[in-house]
Amino acid sequence: MNAPFVRTDVRAYLDMAAASGAPKFGESDLAQFRAIMPMMRSIADLEPVPLAVVRDISIPGPAGSIPARLYDARETREAGPVMVFMHGGGFVVGDLDSHEPFCTEAAKLLDIPVIALDYRLAPEHPFPAAPDDCEAAARWIAGSPAELGRTVTGIIPCGDSAGGNLTIVTAIALRDKPAAAPVIALCPYYPVVSERGGSYQSYKDFSEGYFLTSEAMQFFTQAYNADVKSVRAYPLNFDLSGLPPTLLTTAGLDPLRDQGRAFAAKLIESGVQTTYREAVGTIHGFLNVRKVVPSAQQDTLESLYVLKAIIAEATA
Repeated sequence: MNAPFVRTDVRAYLDMAAASGAPKFGESDLAQFRAIMPMMRSIADLEPVPLAVVRDISIPGPAGSIPARLYDARETREAGPVMVFMHGGGFVVGDLDSHEPFCTEAAKLLDIPVIALDYRLAPEHPFPAAPDDCEAAARWIAGSPAELGRTVTGIIPCGDSAGGNLTIVTAIALRDKPAAAPVIALCPYYPVVSERGGSYQSYKDFSEGYFLTSEAMQFFTQAYNADVKSVRAYPLNFDLSGLPPTLLTTAGLDPLRDQGRAFAAKLIESGVQTTYREAVGTIHGFLNVRKVVPSAQQDTLESLYVLKAIIAEATA
């Protein structure tokens, strides 16, 4: 391929990461990688936005309590929609802290409550533990439980990477068996949606040297051990009609870019109101590197402004 466009700040970050000697999947054990994630966040991401409410809650799940965290710019509010956030990390890493800066940004800019989920991780809890937890949590939230102190009129699943996958499969589950409050919008960032990802050109072009590698993807896939015949695993293979208005964002230098493009195209072909945005010249995971890649903050804000307009239209 011709040399791709790489933003100046992205190139600086990639060069810094390559020179740092930081461990990669396959070069360190999973426990070590999980342990250094807080340090990685402090180096790469912005600080959380101060909010009126940041409160840990516990959600009943199919295998015990699901830890979650409520973010809100207001102490109290009238009935309205809620974002349910599902973090990325290949289904094997990530937690309530890993994506807290983004969740606080979303809660402030959208002016709605955001509830982040700490679903079970593979390989200790392989597929379908994660979608089981996310669906159960979304249904519980939709029922306006007293623990929230908020009346929920609509659900907005949102997530990045593996969380983008969970965002979509949760919306499909709630389409097929509606919850107490409807899903009114959908917001996946650079989701994994196909088990045939390696056949896409972007996977071949960006498999090394652009943050997310083919080696990491193989590790994640093996650990998650999803049933490719299940709609809850790789949603590109299944019926997408009847999903809510969707904002789908990809990154131009991402191995997952082309399957995200294919998913957006299928949404449109299925009659779903779809907004597709591609952050050109940047990498997978840009939501989490907004300190060291300043342009990623602009990508994040622009996407949230678009989502805010979609939510306003859905609730008008």
